[in-house]
Amino acid sequence: MTDPKTPESPPPASEPAESLATRERGPVSQFLADNGFDHQYLGRDAAGVELLEVERDFLLPVCTALYAYGFNYLACQCGYDLGAGQPLVSLYHLIKLKDGADRPPEVRVQVKLPRDDPRVPSVYWIWKSADWQERETYDMYGIIFEGHPNLKRILMPEDWIGWPLRKDYITPDFYELQDAY
Repeated sequence: MTDPKTPESPPPASEPAESLATRERGPVSQFLADNGFDHQYLGRDAAGVELLEVERDFLLPVCTALYAYGFNYLACQCGYDLGAGQPLVSLYHLIKLKDGADRPPEVRVQVKLPRDDPRVPSVYWIWKSADWQERETYDMYGIIFEGHPNLKRILMPEDWIGWPLRKDYITPDFYELQDAY
């Protein structure tokens, strides 16, 4: 056992990158790995929040495990576009809320989706706060949340064509005047 006051020596140059990533994993990533949930650990952001990436087929099992682990609050579900020809991303920011917590643990989970088939399971059945957030992401990026109970446009008119926040979206040359009352 190493002395906690002694800094750990850097890994040898021949050590594979995967074992380096495994050793540096955060507690949430380690929990998922210990329980057999396939994911990729992306490190931490500037605020120290763990970033994880999962395949869309594993989103529901991973989210269910995170809920069981105590992440009982979906603070944000959003989407973003990595650029024309690049994947779309569905992002989930989860918090483990409990009484008296000054800085509750947080984690972000992302799923990359192909532009030609941007489907992902809805997490509405795990966190009800995903309802309008998934609808907004659908409305702006065209990501389809399979199993959502009421997936329809929330910001744009229902007959709007296209997904306005995609980076390859072409703005129409016309706008219809609508009643303002």
